Amino acid sequence: MIKRLDAKIKTNRKQSLAKGTFILTLSIFLVKVLGMMFRIFVTGMIGPVGATCFTIAYEIYNPLFALATAGLPVAVARLVSKNMALGRYKDVKRIYEVSVPIFFLTGLVGTFLMLAASLFVPVLMKVPEAKFAIIALSPTVLFACLMSIYRGYHQGLRDVVPTAVSEIIEAGCKFFIGFLMSFFVITFAKREFLTSGTLFGIKFNSLQEVMKKVIPLASAGAILGVTIGAMLGFVYLYFAHKKLGYGFTKDDLLVSSGAESKGDIVKSLFKTAIPIGAGTIFFNVASFIDVTLILKRIQHVMYVDPNTLLLQYKDVIPASNLDNVHGFLLGCFSFTMPLVMMIPAITQSLGTVSLPAVTHAFTKKDKEKLKNSVESVLRMTLIFAVPAGVFLSVLGPNLLRLIYPHRPEAVFVASKVIPFLGIATIFQAGSLPVSSMLQAIGRVDLPLKVVSVGLIIKMITNYVFVGIPKINIGGAGLGTFFGYLFILAVSLCMLIKETNIKLNYSKTFFLPSLASCVFGFSLAVFKYLFGHICNNLLMIIFSLMISLVLYFVLLIDLKIVEIKMLKKIPFLGRVLTEFLNKISPST
Repeated sequence: MIKRLDAKIKTNRKQSLAKGTFILTLSIFLVKVLGMMFRIFVTGMIGPVGATCFTIAYEIYNPLFALATAGLPVAVARLVSKNMALGRYKDVKRIYEVSVPIFFLTGLVGTFLMLAASLFVPVLMKVPEAKFAIIALSPTVLFACLMSIYRGYHQGLRDVVPTAVSEIIEAGCKFFIGFLMSFFVITFAKREFLTSGTLFGIKFNSLQEVMKKVIPLASAGAILGVTIGAMLGFVYLYFAHKKLGYGFTKDDLLVSSGAESKGDIVKSLFKTAIPIGAGTIFFNVASFIDVTLILKRIQHVMYVDPNTLLLQYKDVIPASNLDNVHGFLLGCFSFTMPLVMMIPAITQSLGTVSLPAVTHAFTKKDKEKLKNSVESVLRMTLIFAVPAGVFLSVLGPNLLRLIYPHRPEAVFVASKVIPFLGIATIFQAGSLPVSSMLQAIGRVDLPLKVVSVGLIIKMITNYVFVGIPKINIGGAGLGTFFGYLFILAVSLCMLIKETNIKLNYSKTFFLPSLASCVFGFSLAVFKYLFGHICNNLLMIIFSLMISLVLYFVLLIDLKIVEIKMLKKIPFLGRVLTEFLNKISPST
């Protein structure tokens, strides 16, 4: 029975680049929708100050998680893919066996380090109330590390379904459990105060004072949903792996050449993982430093020229928050993140899916297949990232008003930033799959070098521009733009040089960008037209739908996307093909 099951897995689990991308992109889209709903409902309850606690907790979690895993999931995926291509099935099995204790121990250490960080980091950042959120998030490091074992292994087999399902479980728990916990904490506090004038038995003079004390606890309650989601995601992956097996038959294992020693496999893992992990760690540490510098620079502006800054946000910053303007503005800035970060999250799925395909072609020295894989990833990245970034630039402020109707003060601040962030995130989204492909061909050192320089450029730019009173928090968008423009340009040049392939620049870059410019122009025109006759929601829907139809017709007519490619998309391929044939018969 096990033998037959493994054989079925071997023939049916491997997904094409298009199919794997679609599955992972769909899951990421659902995850981001749930994340957006989380932001709408939970952030709506806890406000900018609570959102700042949430942000600080994640700024500590991200580098610790990166340190705990140290690039190992990518290393596992690459080594599994490489050994599967060479038919070294015993090595594939041993990679899994070696990974388990490594990930468990590093996850455990990461959890304890985060608990330790909760004692001093909030004080250092002058947001002491963030400690509750940090403590609530700390067990997630362990569960996230354990999930990385199975995600890396099955991605190496070019099976993204376990990753996709576990991410949806995580996001669902984050939203439903996090919302309920946050709602319970706030409701309990209000009820106690209105009944007895106290909170946890302590007397308070007003509900505003109570909320100031309870918001950090509500933020921690929301983060508990993240931790529980990570735990359940790990449970699913564990049993899914038990059911799916290793991805090859017992006969394959018997005829496979002798496995390397566990010590050699550990060396191979860390040889690949250390540069990747160092880059990830540097990214997250730089992000943490960046947030700290932004807070410090806004505090500096409030010290040297508060009037210039406050005049820009007249009647927006409450009088009760004048001692925490830095936290308030950063919290408002974070309201843009669910929209902005959806774009690189989806293009990262292209990098995840392409890594085993590019590794396989590079290992087999199949230059034509390597060229096709690289071009496909770059083209699909541009087809999605450029119009998505343009959409945020044109309709981002309208979308913020729709999503956060009860937070006009946060929307006012965020709307000043999101148009530029929309353009900046195109370069961030483009850099991720390019870095993944460099890792796939074994040049794991190059992304580390390029990203390090790019992030330093980002931090310097942020430091300079956020410190200018008239720009303040808007300077964070400028840093993102210049930093990731450098990262994408240099990484792309290195990828072309290392693979020694000649890209079709017209079809890969120029035509998708041209179609996206037409899409953006269409959005702006219909935003103006419908803005005079429709409400905000209908204006967004009509402008987007008409512009999308025009965009997809251009993709087909300019032969950026071929009909045969659309047919490979699960569930929607036939529908899209028939629709495009009706509106554009020439296809």
